[in-house]
Amino acid sequence: MVYGDLKFLDIIVFAAVAVFLIYRLRGVLGKRSGLESNPKKSKTNKKTEPNKQTNTPQLNEGEEKFSLVYDVVDDFDHKKFLEGAKFAFEAIINAFNKGDKKTLKNLLTKDVFISFDKAINENNNNPGFQFYSLTIGGIEDVVVKDEKIKITLKIISEQFKDDDESTITKKQDLWTFEKKINDKSPVWLLSST
Repeated sequence: MVYGDLKFLDIIVFAAVAVFLIYRLRGVLGKRSGLESNPKKSKTNKKTEPNKQTNTPQLNEGEEKFSLVYDVVDDFDHKKFLEGAKFAFEAIINAFNKGDKKTLKNLLTKDVFISFDKAINENNNNPGFQFYSLTIGGIEDVVVKDEKIKITLKIISEQFKDDDESTITKKQDLWTFEKKINDKSPVWLLSST
């Protein structure tokens, strides 16, 4: 009989522990009394003013001008834009130096292409130049006007000629890239140098 009483005693102990745990959880987590406001209802019942929500991320010092672009372009990413601008700068300079008009035509506005084309035709390009370093020195200007966005960057590059690093020259350029606001293409065209 003693053995059977232990099973019964074990069940009573486990039940007491379960009741205690439920009591403690209820005290910690609380219970719905039916008087709480429904969080879903309270959000939808509030009158909201129709203001445009911005998707502008935290911008570093000197990058604040990009907020104008974030206000009008949903999927803009200034970090990707700056990396793309560096890539475009190198691609454009290399294409210009090699006289590659086909590549230039896809990266430049019509007016800039005409001036680059003329310079190539007059042999003002330098086929032997190569890049040593390339950095974005700053965001000079951001303009949103006439359904276009124009971003002007200060680009600092070091280049050398004919594999001779003793000929390194440092250059500073102001380049403006533009794009139509509603254009879904990721390509920004060089519109001014």
